Amino acid sequence: MRIDLWKGMVVLCCIALFYACGNEAPTSTSAPVSQLDHREGTRMMMDSINAIKARINYRQHPYESALKLAILEPEVMQANQNRTLGIPLLFEYFQTLLRAGETVKAIKGIEQLIQTQPSQGEVNAQTRVLHETWAISYLRLAEQNNCSLNHNEESCLFPIRGQGIHTEPEPARRAIVLYEKLLTAFPDDLNSRWLLNLCYMTVGGYPHEVPPVWLIPPDRFQPEAALPNFPNISMHVGVDENDLAGGSIVDDFNNDGLLDIVVSSWDLNGSVKFFLNNGQGGFTDQTAAAGLSQVTGGLNMIQADFNNDGNLDFYVIRGAWSGFDWMGQLPNSLLQNNGDGTFSDVTIMAGMYNAQPTQSAVWLDYDADGLLDLFVTNETHSPQEQHPCQLFHNNGNGTFTDVAPSMGLNYAIYAKGVTTGDVNNDNYPDLYISILNGPNRMLLNKGGNGFSDISQQTGTAKPIESFPTWFFDYDNDGDEDLFVASYDEYALKQQAAEVAADYLSQPIKSEIPRLYRNDGNNRFTDVTEQQRLDRVLSTMGCNFGDLDNDGYSDFYLGTGAPDFRSVVPNRMFRNNAGQQFQDVTYAGNFGHVQKGHGVSFADLDNDGDQDVHAVMGGAVSGDVFQNALYENPGNGNQWVTIRLTGSTSNRSAIGARVRVTATQQNGQQQQFFHTINSGGSFGANSLQAEMGLGPNVQSASLAIDWPDGKPGYVDYGNITINSVLAVNEGGNEVQVVDLPEIKLASTGGEHHHHQH
Repeated sequence: MRIDLWKGMVVLCCIALFYACGNEAPTSTSAPVSQLDHREGTRMMMDSINAIKARINYRQHPYESALKLAILEPEVMQANQNRTLGIPLLFEYFQTLLRAGETVKAIKGIEQLIQTQPSQGEVNAQTRVLHETWAISYLRLAEQNNCSLNHNEESCLFPIRGQGIHTEPEPARRAIVLYEKLLTAFPDDLNSRWLLNLCYMTVGGYPHEVPPVWLIPPDRFQPEAALPNFPNISMHVGVDENDLAGGSIVDDFNNDGLLDIVVSSWDLNGSVKFFLNNGQGGFTDQTAAAGLSQVTGGLNMIQADFNNDGNLDFYVIRGAWSGFDWMGQLPNSLLQNNGDGTFSDVTIMAGMYNAQPTQSAVWLDYDADGLLDLFVTNETHSPQEQHPCQLFHNNGNGTFTDVAPSMGLNYAIYAKGVTTGDVNNDNYPDLYISILNGPNRMLLNKGGNGFSDISQQTGTAKPIESFPTWFFDYDNDGDEDLFVASYDEYALKQQAAEVAADYLSQPIKSEIPRLYRNDGNNRFTDVTEQQRLDRVLSTMGCNFGDLDNDGYSDFYLGTGAPDFRSVVPNRMFRNNAGQQFQDVTYAGNFGHVQKGHGVSFADLDNDGDQDVHAVMGGAVSGDVFQNALYENPGNGNQWVTIRLTGSTSNRSAIGARVRVTATQQNGQQQQFFHTINSGGSFGANSLQAEMGLGPNVQSASLAIDWPDGKPGYVDYGNITINSVLAVNEGGNEVQVVDLPEIKLASTGGEHHHHQH
């Protein structure tokens, strides 16, 4: 028997003991990852996850509705036979049918239940919830029969128009009747008012058919700046994966110069999906060939070359929102890229196995030793269930050691987002953690020897209930600023009402997001109102990029909530030269009303402008929807794409600061800054620097501050604009990379070789 297989069996025995005793995680072997059988590692990890799933009480699970339904249905049938079937159990059954995607059955059951009520169908305080469930069931059926089954470029894009108008209008018409009854009884019901206007849109009756007293005027949805239409082409290029909430990564996983797409779903029985850019205008599903079909998905993912071998690996994050009664205590997975088109789960061998509920993690080289470390933020929901954060130090041999306790980072908090940036420009990455029910934390890196909490000094604690976050230099002044999205409990339950109130200029109850400008000296200023971001923007997935190549970072926010009533548009904001952010959601056609999760900005067709990939789909089993890919129609501005390879620094060059100085034809100069990372904390951009330079650029020069712990930019001199460049740390040469420019399938699927 080979020694590596023997070691694998030892680890597997540890897993068996763990699930027999229920108190310890599997122990890693001391051997380097490279000496172990990778296929065995994947099997061991999936066996461990299946063992956890077997312990879950699906009858009480808030999200796995299909599995809950399989248990609940016989319970309802038995209670009916025994004549003990009460209304609470019956209503739970109908709600579970709806959440499991059995919409027609749910509607029939709710209708029968309403007919049994003494009110004879009257809407009052006692029957309100029943009628709200009835109405949203019809709206959900309308979405399923039209947007999902008849999926096209305009499906579910707000304001609904063109091909987005339903060809089967009857379900929406029935919902309209019910929402008008609800509003007659409860005139201040903004949830129903919003959904009524939406329903009229789906049947082509907005605004002229909407009763004036309940109309949300069309002028409230006017774009704040011009932007060309970004068509949703996911169904034309083979990436319209139809699933639940999940993560998104866009990057080059096989080193062919083309960006691929990895998506996940948090469905416990789903898998990670890998779509290879085929260079012919589309993507090929390589999930099975890549060895990923058995790898359970997660809600989020991030990529990096953790072992500096030149192949991008990625980390799958699991268990968010569900850390109670074993429901969310799932281990995350480190997927190693084997360099031959396959991936292997090396979590156990790497010493990173830990079954805890996790939403977010971030790669960084906190001690500037050239090896990427990983900070993982877990969710502690109560004092009884402690799930401290972890800082995995990269040992350089394929294994990691959790040093969070010794570094003072083992916080037991309800962490929802984490990002890294160099707040004080000392070349050591700092951390920011967003927390769902408490003040957020800014942690200053003390030269790789620890972190100090400077949250009070920086004034960056709000919002108190927050979710995704990121550092970016929105005003191009050389200092990294901070965005933190809000996600409070009220918006979780009343998101459509809050969005309606915001558009109607009525008082809102939700927290607003925060944009903090870095003023230097560890000081930040809250510029949210000044930048016109004081709006209802309850956000789940998000990321930033440059839509129009003007050199200033724009951003896209994925909105929604598990509640089926939270049918609200995802939102896109354009950065107007650092002066203010403008809502361009409806100009660019980004207002998808399905639940928005992982977001990635990336140039998928090598034409110099960034496209936007977004994972759609909700939390419960029946809330599935097709992912979106918005193709950038282009613009007249200049650009440059820069691919960095570290040598002293980590090979991915994560943390490197890129500065491009553009000289316009009139002699004026403008500096643009970009930090190499995957962007926001929920969704992953490409690790190459895709930078717009604005119009009329005559020449440009490049400087890079490599993440080696030594502040200072290396000057690389003049560069070729409108090109893809490669820069190796330690070398002086900037190489122009010859890549094929692809015509995506929406424009005929043709492609040609493009000399940049």
